Amino acid sequence: MDVHIASRDDALTEEILAGIRTWIEIESPTDVPEAMGRMATRVHADYEAIGLRVERISASNGMGDHLLVTADAHCPPEAASGKGILVLSHMDTVHPMGTLIGPLPYRVEGNRAYGPGAEDMKGGTYLALAAVRQIQREGGRTFLPIRHLIVSDEEMGSGTSREHIEREAQRAKYVLVTEPARSGGKIVTARKGCGDFRVTVKGLAAHAGVEHHLGRNAICEMARQILAIEAMTDYSRDLTVSVGTIRGGTRSNVVPDEAVVEVDVRVPNQELGREITRRMLALKAYDPGCSVIVEGGIHRPGYEKTPGIAALFEHAKLLAAEIGFDLQDLKTGGGSDGNFTAGYAPTLDGLGVDGDGGHTLEERLYISSILPRMRLLKRLMETLS
Repeated sequence: MDVHIASRDDALTEEILAGIRTWIEIESPTDVPEAMGRMATRVHADYEAIGLRVERISASNGMGDHLLVTADAHCPPEAASGKGILVLSHMDTVHPMGTLIGPLPYRVEGNRAYGPGAEDMKGGTYLALAAVRQIQREGGRTFLPIRHLIVSDEEMGSGTSREHIEREAQRAKYVLVTEPARSGGKIVTARKGCGDFRVTVKGLAAHAGVEHHLGRNAICEMARQILAIEAMTDYSRDLTVSVGTIRGGTRSNVVPDEAVVEVDVRVPNQELGREITRRMLALKAYDPGCSVIVEGGIHRPGYEKTPGIAALFEHAKLLAAEIGFDLQDLKTGGGSDGNFTAGYAPTLDGLGVDGDGGHTLEERLYISSILPRMRLLKRLMETLS
């Protein structure tokens, strides 16, 4: 590479990393609204500083505000109000307040930049801003308006943002999700749906020594239910049903009158999601003296690699080759806000920074991924039509 070009690339990487650092150093756990407010204010200001319109969307249930950024000055005027490119990100993290000054301070070690949310997903969220800024600097054009929706509650299920995500997805021809890359830079073209169920068994308490025969053991009934629930897993259909927690009883000398389990469900598509929901809700007690109560459902629908997603991926793969790297894709069992959009518009996920250690005290991004990933986002914004 020409030395002058290398120098420009280094300076651009440093500029973007400095921006990511400012966002990392504003801690923003999902369930601390005042912290989320500080984060939203900073993101709002950074986007307004490059001349873009920002709408602040009030959330409910004590969650932080969401942001909708519109960049339509670079597309044809007749396209500005039509369907566009939705870039989808979140600014909340799983790390509690104090993580930054405690076990996970911002630091750079070689190719790694550490900090709360570095990988998931302040790095990726900032890349979208950097891509739009670079289009402006270069006098570039887009065929479609760019709308960047940045939500505040993804790490807790997107309860207050889902309606906004789905509304914007219906206004989109394409959706680009800046979740972190997978497995060394791969992007995501299919995701399993995610569900949570709570199963409660009600029995009848009795003295375990004196009147054992009068009791109805809720734990015993739950044991049978667990075997039935776990048997719903079907690897041939990419379906997993997993009992993750269990509690029940009060003392060893009391026949337990209640037992509760929490169940995680992962499904490849909405059809199977509806089927497993019906099966879970149909659970019945084996012991006629017990009752079974099932609550919950699928909260993120699954999506598969449709022809539209496949075509969008092939376009991204060609752009990545022009930039200088081989882009690969995969299907993942983890959910994201892309689960909500894929039913409305072709969706590419995992377009953020490459990194490791998400949701842990070793979370980091790889600095070498910043420029190629930003350029891929930029070229997608410029070429999708």
